[in-house]
Amino acid sequence: MGNMADVAAAAGVSISTVSHVINETRRVDPRTRDAVLAAIAATGYRRNALAAALATSRSGVLALSIAAGRNPYFGPLMRAIESRASELGYTLMMGDSHDDTDIEHRLVGSLLDRRVDGLIMAPSPGSEERTIPTVRAAGTPLVLIDRLSPADVDQVASEGAEPVVRLTSHLAELGHRRIGVLTGRPGIQSTEERIEGFVRAMDAAGLRAAPRHVRCGDSRADEAHVQTLAMFRARAPRPTGLVVLNNEMTVGAMRALRELDLRVPEDVALVAYDDFEWSDLFSPGLTAAAQDVEAIGRRCVDLLVERIAGYDGARRVERLPTAFHHRDSCGCERPRAGG
Repeated sequence: MGNMADVAAAAGVSISTVSHVINETRRVDPRTRDAVLAAIAATGYRRNALAAALATSRSGVLALSIAAGRNPYFGPLMRAIESRASELGYTLMMGDSHDDTDIEHRLVGSLLDRRVDGLIMAPSPGSEERTIPTVRAAGTPLVLIDRLSPADVDQVASEGAEPVVRLTSHLAELGHRRIGVLTGRPGIQSTEERIEGFVRAMDAAGLRAAPRHVRCGDSRADEAHVQTLAMFRARAPRPTGLVVLNNEMTVGAMRALRELDLRVPEDVALVAYDDFEWSDLFSPGLTAAAQDVEAIGRRCVDLLVERIAGYDGARRVERLPTAFHHRDSCGCERPRAGG
């Protein structure tokens, strides 16, 4: 394996020029840069990442704190973030916050100790009081994803209320008057926005959900299963429509309805916020509001890298639209392609 002197000799340039190409500390003529890169490949040189970090005050590493195991939505999001980071020349270091404030705080502290260049975080409840101030105090660039915050940092998330307005209004337009809802984990901004969308749509339709039909599934399949059983086992008239406010809870809700021998959509029309990659493959197909996970992942990396490069403007809060995927679970005829 060659060293930097070998690369310089092979490319016919000085060692300092090789250093500038590797560490991107000065603009180098494109032809010279290409010659250095070719020499690196030919000699098998690999830079010492620690030495480079000490020389440039950058590690070339981005960090991601996310509740990786709680929600299947986060898997594709993590892949999108890692892919974009790699495209821009960064390595991604990831950790699972488990949506627990204490775990998140320890995790982020460990990531900061490793001198990452920037951090992407899906904040857990309580982040605004503990974790976010810690990152700000360290001076590490930060971008929040999925859940917005009053914090003065860049943020990227999908629209929250309007997609739920559309889903709920769709059930009301189909004639449903008893509509239930499974809400997500309390204390999270995305949960609050989606509940707001449900209430707005019900008000606009002149409807009000019975308290027994409003259940907290805590953004988990197991709890959604328990709450759906309770909702539909009650003696009082049960809902004819159900709105589920994240995809993991949809799994639990559908399992409960199957246990109760309730058919979707014949007995219960069901719509959901969040889509699955395989939503169109099982029967009935799920009518859902789908987030553009790829766009969210790429955009949060771009904002973070801009901050690392020196952008010091006002915070940017970007909301990305969702797509309405009309399938069978709502109980109406699926629109034909191109129709």
